[in-house]
Amino acid sequence: MYIANQEDFAAFAERAARSSVLAIDTEFLREKTYYAKLCLIQLATDDETAIVDPFAVDDLGILAPLLLNENVVKLFHAGSQDLEILLREVGVLPKPIFDTQTAAALLGHTQQIGYAALVHAECGVTLKKIDSFTDWSRRPLSDSQLDYAADDVVYLPRMYERMRAELERRGRLAWLARDFEDMSDPAKYAADERGRYRRLKRVSQLSRRQLSAAREVAAWRELEAQRRDVPRKWVITDEQIVEACKREARTIDELFMVRGMRERLSTRDARAVVALMVTALDAPPETWPEPDRCAKSEPNVDAQLDLMTAIVRLRAKESGVAIPTLASHDDLARVARGYREGVDLLRGWRRSLVGEELLDLLDGKIRLSLDGAELNVERREA
Repeated sequence: MYIANQEDFAAFAERAARSSVLAIDTEFLREKTYYAKLCLIQLATDDETAIVDPFAVDDLGILAPLLLNENVVKLFHAGSQDLEILLREVGVLPKPIFDTQTAAALLGHTQQIGYAALVHAECGVTLKKIDSFTDWSRRPLSDSQLDYAADDVVYLPRMYERMRAELERRGRLAWLARDFEDMSDPAKYAADERGRYRRLKRVSQLSRRQLSAAREVAAWRELEAQRRDVPRKWVITDEQIVEACKREARTIDELFMVRGMRERLSTRDARAVVALMVTALDAPPETWPEPDRCAKSEPNVDAQLDLMTAIVRLRAKESGVAIPTLASHDDLARVARGYREGVDLLRGWRRSLVGEELLDLLDGKIRLSLDGAELNVERREA
């Protein structure tokens, strides 16, 4: 069903409130804007599928009560971007949710399995993906586009039932509770302008003093991109920020020594960037940010990582969980260096499955040995 007016939209939302599930997907464009431009909302209940044209309805806010209805489980596949868009367009985040990509990793599928691959694995259906990169903002939409859009939600209820039953059989459904709570936390989608510098390409080349400048320039760029609603790289690129900070530019002329900077920045904007850089470069050292990655002063933990990785591989194989889902390399490195807070590996089911064991390994309470090709993990006697 294609919905292109508010009356039909409201009627669907009322019917959907009586469903046990609501599958959700969106189509959007982001190539020329900072914020995603919502072009389509696909919705599926227990017994019907609707494709909502956000250009034709008057108020998307009518979805809010449905998204917050605790009796209706909202289904997504790799739903982070969809959730971010819903928060911006509707004003709320759905609860409760179930993400099939997240769940798939606990059922032996590869990390971040795609929707089409999961549909084939769980439902035996091969989806046509010919319309993946069409312009969803153009109207009218073709029949093949509408079929493609519907396919993105129509199989989610069936997969949810199968996957939920298997997770319950394995005693793993509760493992996902924290993951899904985190996905429904507005803080996850809040803009962090002053933390954006950490994601600059080649930011590791900068000293702490230069990082101080990069933090301010990256934050300025983020706010400017939001104000103009353009991609951040259209304001200035990551490479230009890093190069300007490596030069420790203190004048407009020095700033414009960076290739392409003169063409991107007006004199007014260049003056603002230089002022931010000068203030940041001259700030007291105690205000400079610390590098994210392993600093030279931190101990080398290669040996610990090798042993920890061996245990993680063993437990992942035993439990049928994708290794990156169980323990990322970054989490392993942080634990090896003594971090205990804010590490997914030491929370919830991951801690129970392997995290506690890794802590015992680092405390010398565990011995590893080989029996042929098999790894043995033995607790040392006190």
